[in-house]
Amino acid sequence: MGKKLLWINPFKTDLFDETFRNELAKIKQPDTVVDVVSLPPALGPTHLEYSSYEVMIMPDMLKAVKRAEEEGYDAAIIGCFYDPMLRAAREISKKMVVTAPAEACLHIATTLGESLSIIVGRRKWIPEMKENVHKYGFADKLASFKHIEMGVHDFQKDHDETLKRMKFAAREAVEKDGANVIVLGCTVEFGFYHSLQEELGVPVIDASIAPVKYAEFLVEINKKFGWGHSKLDGYQSPPEEEVNHWKLFG
Repeated sequence: MGKKLLWINPFKTDLFDETFRNELAKIKQPDTVVDVVSLPPALGPTHLEYSSYEVMIMPDMLKAVKRAEEEGYDAAIIGCFYDPMLRAAREISKKMVVTAPAEACLHIATTLGESLSIIVGRRKWIPEMKENVHKYGFADKLASFKHIEMGVHDFQKDHDETLKRMKFAAREAVEKDGANVIVLGCTVEFGFYHSLQEELGVPVIDASIAPVKYAEFLVEINKKFGWGHSKLDGYQSPPEEEVNHWKLFG
């Protein structure tokens, strides 16, 4: 059962597109196609470390999701651990699956262990991410957040330094905070989970791998059993006549 997924980097830069294309090609199922896009090139945020930046990319993000369904994708993945506009994206999708890193990581992590810690770049990120942990219903599973004082564009600059900081934070999370699963709380923290996992002896969830595997699962149950996003309440799609009249998607 072939699957066609679109990973959307919600930034105004294609800096990460080729890297994600290569990384995700390694972990997808053989019958899955994963395409990677970023938002239309223009002057704008090249990361979403601030909530105000999230607001600025919202229209383009929703248009990308809408276009993905029109182009026949089975799933769209919003490639940021803040899970920006996940509910809104599910509203405008009629049958296509939509997911995002935090949701996927938390569901997987809480299945694999009793408590989890999330390693993030900057302290600034924690409040919004903590809101999502509570919103998704996993507050009682959260042992801690750990920040390593790195921005989105820092993780891949010096791998030895990044890994050193991650190891320190993750070990403290396990030994002092009681975590038995570690979640890497940024999609650009890719490439480190295996070394951390070997050293710590606990599952370490990579925020770029998890949403792809979760999307594959959601697509499969959607195709086989019709288990898609319910349109009764929260994910109910807006009326077509309004969308067309207001020309919301061009």
